[in-house]
Amino acid sequence: MKRTGWIIYNGNLPGSKFLDFAEMLQKAAEKFNSKAKLIKNNDLLSLLTTSKLDVLSEMPLPDYVVFTDKDIYLAKQLEYLGVPVFNKAEVIAVSDDKIATYQALAKLNLPIPKTIIAPKIFHTGSFDERVIEMAIEEIGFPLIMKEAFGSFGEQVYLVESKKELNKKLELIGNKPFVFQEFVRTSYGVDLRLQVVGNKVVAAMKRKSDNDFRANITAGGRMEAYTPTQSEEEIAVLATEAIGADFAGVDLLYGEENQPIICEINSNAHIRNLYECTGINAADYMMEYVLNKIKDY
Repeated sequence: MKRTGWIIYNGNLPGSKFLDFAEMLQKAAEKFNSKAKLIKNNDLLSLLTTSKLDVLSEMPLPDYVVFTDKDIYLAKQLEYLGVPVFNKAEVIAVSDDKIATYQALAKLNLPIPKTIIAPKIFHTGSFDERVIEMAIEEIGFPLIMKEAFGSFGEQVYLVESKKELNKKLELIGNKPFVFQEFVRTSYGVDLRLQVVGNKVVAAMKRKSDNDFRANITAGGRMEAYTPTQSEEEIAVLATEAIGADFAGVDLLYGEENQPIICEINSNAHIRNLYECTGINAADYMMEYVLNKIKDY
């Protein structure tokens, strides 16, 4: 049976990067004889009433949805309507929140940098000096201050002194963040492994000569990479830890090159990975999705 799908992307973001990802998935779906329609999230309005829950659309609901956006409320609405969604709303939410991600990883004893969650404060509050001193004593300088929400390596700060730390606190304000160990052995270099199901389908190494972050958006270079068995195992376990069907897992180099999980992205863009490795992760993702919905 020919399956129909929606590839949902954010209709409010500028530039073509987000649409490009959706188009790659759409073309991959066609290879597997599935017609997938590109849908902007703002073209689907979630309706809630006493008597029903629905999505305002002239189109019939699809057999599946692949979400390239972070509109978790829309994703959950479609799940409530019985549509298989990849990745699920809960997965998107955990992946988008770095604090929730680290908690899920730590619960399973997976390798992460030492991390302290900053206590929540409100607009009228101020940061407790005692907390700052405890974080410095536990982690030491230099340290990383990382906001819970952010993309492309932004909202991540390398802090060398208490003076810098106080300035970053003013910048961050009341947004949730963590204090984190700086992994010196991975300065300016990391790995991106694309996981689909329980398999790493492609990987690249990213490097930067002038930044502790290696993100391509921040000016890093990329090269195709063959991960070790340990790196592959850690990436798959990280993906499973947040319940993702597929994800881009970023690894740091620890002591003796032991992999340390930096971040997990449930809707990682795959264009750079394709240009670097020649491997189109979208093909693997859509094959996985179409095999998975056979059970529905």
